[in-house]
Amino acid sequence: DGCGHTVLGPESGTLASINYPWTSPNSTVCEWEIRVKPGQRVQLKFGDFDIDDSDSCHSSYLRVHNGIGPNRTEIGKYCGYGFQMDGLITSKSNEVTVQFMSGIHTSGRGFLAAYSTTDKSDLITCLDNASHFSEPEFNKYCPAGCVIPFADISGTIPHGYRDSSSLCMAGVHAGVVSDTLGGQINVVISKGIPYYEGSLANNVTSKVGPLSTSLFTFKTSGCYGTLGMESGVIPDSHITSSSILEWPNQTGQVNIWKPENARLKRTGPPWAAFISDEHQWLQIDLNKEKKITGIITTGSTLAEHYYYVSAYRILYSDDAQKWTVYREPGMGKDKIFQGNTELYQEVRNNFIPPIIARFFRINPLKWHQKIAMKVELLGCQFSLGRAPKITLPPPPQKKNDEKNVDFMDDFIHSVKTSLQTDKTTFTPEIKNTTVTPSVTKDVALAAVLVPVLVMVFTTLILILVCAWHWRNRKKKSEGTYDLPYWDRAGWWKGMKQFFPTKSSEQEETPVRYSSSEISHLRPREVPAMLQTESGEYAQPLVGGIVGTLHQRSTFKPEEGKESSYADLDPYNSPMQEVYHAYAEPLPVTGPEYATPIIVDMSSHPSTPLGAPSISTFKAAGNQAPPLVGMCNKLLSRTDSACSAQALYDIPKGQPGPGSADQLVYQVPQRGAHPTVSKDE
Repeated sequence: DGCGHTVLGPESGTLASINYPWTSPNSTVCEWEIRVKPGQRVQLKFGDFDIDDSDSCHSSYLRVHNGIGPNRTEIGKYCGYGFQMDGLITSKSNEVTVQFMSGIHTSGRGFLAAYSTTDKSDLITCLDNASHFSEPEFNKYCPAGCVIPFADISGTIPHGYRDSSSLCMAGVHAGVVSDTLGGQINVVISKGIPYYEGSLANNVTSKVGPLSTSLFTFKTSGCYGTLGMESGVIPDSHITSSSILEWPNQTGQVNIWKPENARLKRTGPPWAAFISDEHQWLQIDLNKEKKITGIITTGSTLAEHYYYVSAYRILYSDDAQKWTVYREPGMGKDKIFQGNTELYQEVRNNFIPPIIARFFRINPLKWHQKIAMKVELLGCQFSLGRAPKITLPPPPQKKNDEKNVDFMDDFIHSVKTSLQTDKTTFTPEIKNTTVTPSVTKDVALAAVLVPVLVMVFTTLILILVCAWHWRNRKKKSEGTYDLPYWDRAGWWKGMKQFFPTKSSEQEETPVRYSSSEISHLRPREVPAMLQTESGEYAQPLVGGIVGTLHQRSTFKPEEGKESSYADLDPYNSPMQEVYHAYAEPLPVTGPEYATPIIVDMSSHPSTPLGAPSISTFKAAGNQAPPLVGMCNKLLSRTDSACSAQALYDIPKGQPGPGSADQLVYQVPQRGAHPTVSKDE
C-alpha cells in the first residue's frame, strides 16, 4: 500500500512513493518490478529523495535489486533526508526490482525516480525544468508518466512555456512526447514574455503564468499544419455523420445542424447528432492518405446551447469500410481522448505515433446534454515513397482468433507510422520548428538561384552608381549655375561681358552718340530709346559702379579691325547707306540683358548747382571735351581712392545750366570733390 504515482513503459517510466510530495504515511511498503527488452539494461535516476534515516536505514529505506524474484541481488540500500544521489544506478540485466519501506517517522516526502534503458544517456526526471540547464539549446530524454498532479506548467504553443515549468510535462502538453511512451525533446531557451496563456492539451492543463526572465520551446518535425476543415480545403461533401439534429425554433423555422457545420472557428451552430449515444460519429474524407498528428475540438460555441463532447475515440481507414481504433503502441486497449470541459475552449490532442489514413472518424463517448462539436485536424502530406518489405513475424500462441486479429492490426499500424513524410500543407503552429526532410530537395536549386540573383542585383547597383557619378561629373563640368548645352552659346554672349579683359589702369574713350542722331527726338524719348533699343552686345549697368559706364561700342567692330576699348567713335564716321549685319539694334520688345539706370541729378544735394557737368556725348564738332575731375579714369570695383557713390544726371536738354542746343548726358559724378569748370 506504499505505491504512489506509477507509469511503467516498455522503455522508460516514472515511480514515486505514496502521498509524494507530502509526508509519506507510516508502515507502508511498495515493490516495483521493471522489465525492458532482452539484451538491454535499466538505469535509474532520482529526481527527489527524502526518507527518514533516524534508525540508519533499518525501518525506512529504498532498496534496488538486480533481477526479479528470489534470485535477485541487491545493488544498494538508500535513506536520508534530502539525499543527493549523483549519477545513475545501472542494472546488470534487463530486469530490476525497486522496494520501498516506510517505518515510524514524523517527516520525509519519500522519493520520485525515473528509469529508462541505458541507451538513453540524457535521461531526466519529471521534476526537471529549464532553469536547471544553462545551455541555450539541448536534447534530453523524458521518461513515460510525467503527467503528474503535483507539477505545474505555464504557457502553450507556439508562444512557449515559462522556465519554471516541468520540461517533460510541457513536452506532453505540446504534443512532442507521449505520456505513456516518453521520448526525446529538443529544447530551445529564449527571452521570457510578460504573460503566459493557459490551455488544455493532451490531458494536461497549462496555467496562466506571470513574467519570467526566460522561456523554452521545442523543435519538432514541423508536421502540425491544419488540414483544411477551417479553411474550407475539405469540401462539404467530404464531411458526413451518423445523424443530424433537426428541430424547429419558436418561429417554426427548422434548424439543421449539419456535419459541414463542424468546422473549427466557423460562426453559427456546430454539428450535432440527432441521437446522443455511443454509436454516433463524425467522418472526414481527406481525399488521399495524409499524416494526421493531432485534432482540435470545441463545443457548440453557442451560449444558449451548452453542448460539448468530453471524451471520444478515434477510428481511421483507407477505404471507409474497415476501421481501426487508435491505440498507443504496447497498449492493449483503445485510447480514450479527453475532450472539452466547456463549450468554448479549444482542446488539442496529439497522436504519437501519428495516423496515416484517408478517412478519419470521431466516435463520442461522453458528452454534456447533447453530442455537438467543431473540429480541425492537424498534420501534413504523406509520401509513401519506397515502402520497406514487410515480413510478418509469427503471431504468438493465444487462446482465440480475436486476439490474433488485434495483434496484426497493431503491427501493421506501427509499420505504417514508421514511414517518412512529406512537407506540411500549412505553416506549422509550433515555434522553432525544424524543416521537414523533403525541404532539402530544394536546397540544390536554392544554391544556384541565390548567387545568380545576388549577381544580378549587384550589377544593377553598379550601373546605377556609375550613372550617378557620370551625372555629377557632367554637372561639375558645366558649372553650378550653368545652362543646358542647347542654350550655352547665347548665355556666353551675355556673360562674357562681365569678365575683365582690360586693365583698370588703361583709360577708355567713353561711348558717345552724335547729336545729329538724336536731335530729332524729344528729350523724354532719349532715355526710352537708350533703354528699349540697346544693342545686342550692350552691357548692363551694375549697381552704380563707375567702371560699368565706360563700355565698348554697342556695335560690333568691323571685320579685320582689332577691337579694343579705345575704338573710335562710330558716330563720328560719315553715315553709311549699308550697315553691317551686327549694327542693327535689338527689337523694341525690351533689352535682353539689362536696362540702363537713369538718375536725376538736378535735385541731388551733393552736387553744387553751379557746377558744370561732364558730358558723355560730345558737342557739335569733331573735338570731344576732355574728362576732368578727381577720378577721370576707369577704376575697378575694388578701387578705394574715390567714393563708392556714383551719380548720374538727367539730359541737359531740359532747362538748366548749359547751352540749349547741346543735348548731352553726364558721366557719373563722384562724391564730394572740388568744383570743376568746363574747358571751352
